[in-house]
Amino acid sequence: MSAERQPTVLVRMADAGELYMSWRWQHDSADAGVWVIPGAEVDRIVSRVRAALPGTSVAGIESALTTGELADYNSEHDLAQALSRTLLPHRLAAQLYDLYVRGVRPHIRIQPSPRTAQIPWELLAPDPGLRLLDIADLSQLAPAGLVSAPGITARSWAETRDLPVVTVLDPRVPGFRADSALGSVLGRMSPELPLARHISRYLLENCLRPAVSDPVEIFRRQDQDRGWLSETLRAGASRLLYVGHVTAAAPESGRSEDARLHLTCTADTEGFAPPERTHRPLSAKDLILGTHTLADHPHTGPDLWPMPSRVALIACESGGDLRFGEPLGLLAAMLNGGAELITVGRWPLPTDLAFERFAATPSTRHPLQDNICAIDTAHNSPDPISTLMHWQRDRAAAWRETHSLCDSPLLWAAFATVTTTR
Repeated sequence: MSAERQPTVLVRMADAGELYMSWRWQHDSADAGVWVIPGAEVDRIVSRVRAALPGTSVAGIESALTTGELADYNSEHDLAQALSRTLLPHRLAAQLYDLYVRGVRPHIRIQPSPRTAQIPWELLAPDPGLRLLDIADLSQLAPAGLVSAPGITARSWAETRDLPVVTVLDPRVPGFRADSALGSVLGRMSPELPLARHISRYLLENCLRPAVSDPVEIFRRQDQDRGWLSETLRAGASRLLYVGHVTAAAPESGRSEDARLHLTCTADTEGFAPPERTHRPLSAKDLILGTHTLADHPHTGPDLWPMPSRVALIACESGGDLRFGEPLGLLAAMLNGGAELITVGRWPLPTDLAFERFAATPSTRHPLQDNICAIDTAHNSPDPISTLMHWQRDRAAAWRETHSLCDSPLLWAAFATVTTTR
């Protein structure tokens, strides 16, 4: 179904003790509505979801993969039904079901409140065995204040799609060994692994930056600091694919701009974030302010790091600023830099090694790499949202059929795709 013909509903939420939700169908194709959910009910279901999510510690990841509700099909399905009972208004559910029985798949564009930012909306089960992703495509609306901010002009995919793809894949963070907190997220790469095979498809087109002759050469590089990223993005790019580490700011800090992206920058690199050992992260504040107050002749962040139309930040809690009342984190910085579509992580992401170590998944399975390949494939397609949703529906079907932890929503439901288009 073309984007022009697909019914689209905009769902917006606000926290004010209770959770206030409104929805409006574009072109008035169905009735709009407003709903209020008691704050205590929202807090209970949000707490239940958070308890099921991976933590940032090794113990937190092990717990999610072994005893968490998302690690078992029956408990996850119970959670999905509870989410639907709490968060899906009956009138909206009826409108969606009416389209479903007529064979029409709508697009739900959600603007969550900070309290509900980590909710995996795709998983909601309005009926046993039926998920919201089975009956609709879903994406997230960028925060309204960011979309309407003066001076921001999103780059058009139609005009830039033939430009190079900039990739930063598991860069070596100075001062951190491969098995440390900011070490390798992908492990030792070899040509036969899914992500290396996926990258090799680009080599004949000579569209990757950095340009390599062997796909393995693009992983674990030591030369991808903020200077390299600036030069490469300013030369022109269609997409940015980042796989690595993000350190999210704690919501209680009120400082979403402290979210940090880890490249290969050394500690003597100029920037706003404090050094970590021999490394200085690239913060959201850097990406927004550039060298303001740091240089005699400063440049803005968007001037130094102009973002391409489509960005994939595949890292733990890379969309963490959605949990803030004033989102000024990495997502906001990318939008401010010109991106129009960004895929981010809602929560910490278990690695393939974690699946193998804690859940005894076969060494032949690579859940994280499979997710990266699917997201990158979607971003390279004319309709990234429907392409990614189709893949997620396949994963949901596999989860329903096999109950294998490799197909658990722990990974494939972790990602939200945020767009700026109205």
